[in-house]
Amino acid sequence: MKKLPKLGCACEKHDLTESEYRTSIVGTDLTNGKNAEVSVIQCRLCQRIWIKYAVGFPDSPESGRWYKGIIAKKDVAEMKPENVVKHLENLEWYICGGQFFGNKEVFGLGKLNLDL
Repeated sequence: MKKLPKLGCACEKHDLTESEYRTSIVGTDLTNGKNAEVSVIQCRLCQRIWIKYAVGFPDSPESGRWYKGIIAKKDVAEMKPENVVKHLENLEWYICGGQFFGNKEVFGLGKLNLDL
């Protein structure tokens, strides 16, 4: 597997301005009632493509979280919302954030914490 570099680019943060990226919705992962929104983001600065998985729990607003990781351009068209968790968990690293993480971005690896 090719090593994914951390570049220190703005796309490694969550609070990008609209002029810094392009985004498109992939769909919703309904697995186990998660209702997670899946989207693809391409950074206009470094051109990296990210797959983002955002999940929230209506009864627990402080539990909202998102995960995003690099995805190869050739894999975007074939990516289904229900396969994103497995993709992210198999990466060398991903970025996560949201209320669950104290509204800070952190680098993670391995299993995603999707429990309430």
